[in-house]
Amino acid sequence: MKKTVKAAITGWPVAHSRSPLVQGYWLKKHGIDGEYGRCAVEPETADEFYRNFKNSGLSGGNVTVPHKEVAAKACDWLDEAAQAMGAVNTLWLDDDGKLCGANTDGIGFLGNLDQMAPGWDDNPCRAIVLGAGGASRAVIWSLLSRGFQEVHIFNRTAEKARDLVAQFGPKTFAHSWDKVEDFLGTADILVNTTSLGMTGKPPLEIDISSLPKTALVTDAIYVPLKTDLLRKAEAQGNRTVDGLGMLLHQAVPGFARWFGVRPEVDDELRALVLADLGQEG
Repeated sequence: MKKTVKAAITGWPVAHSRSPLVQGYWLKKHGIDGEYGRCAVEPETADEFYRNFKNSGLSGGNVTVPHKEVAAKACDWLDEAAQAMGAVNTLWLDDDGKLCGANTDGIGFLGNLDQMAPGWDDNPCRAIVLGAGGASRAVIWSLLSRGFQEVHIFNRTAEKARDLVAQFGPKTFAHSWDKVEDFLGTADILVNTTSLGMTGKPPLEIDISSLPKTALVTDAIYVPLKTDLLRKAEAQGNRTVDGLGMLLHQAVPGFARWFGVRPEVDDELRALVLADLGQEG
């Protein structure tokens, strides 16, 4: 009898994760005998857990904060994005039982924009990225992969932005937070990767009035779905893309790897997750 493939979201905590909802939707839609659950991994045991992943009973899974870097170090093989970022969000065991890791956050970012704003990268000149955390790494990697000539990174701790420049090279530039409005006038895309503007967090307070009307504005946040940044951008005529699609698209490669079918991000899935979040589309 064929063994049921089991995967899970791993991290600490994982109770809030919508990954089981997303993966479960695809399992049901495609009629696959598979399971996707939650696996809480305490920080003190994370290194041992990932290094002995083959003993977990899982064929693979996702990794959320704060274990993305720890899991990457435990892998026997990493894809190009995971190597560049030093972090993984997708794991699987190969036929020899070796642990393989990928970082699909960048795929999620690009897939979201490609679906919701076709042609967004037709003029890949100057990008503005707010923040220098894990999401920022994925976004920078993605923008450079699409040929952007300048990626300007703004962060309250400028040293963290400089660390990313050291990592990603001569097309990236580090700036202190107070300089962002000086660079908006020639931007082709503005990306917020910080938690500013998220429900329960402080607001994102920048003046985007100088941003060209041709520039795309996108936010990694999806609670609320339409942040103040996106509302302001819409009001002045800019195209906008919310952050929910990044969450959905980053999940596609893992499902394909574990369950053998490449799923689609459709309107029904988006509506399902929005309802679970208590958000309106």
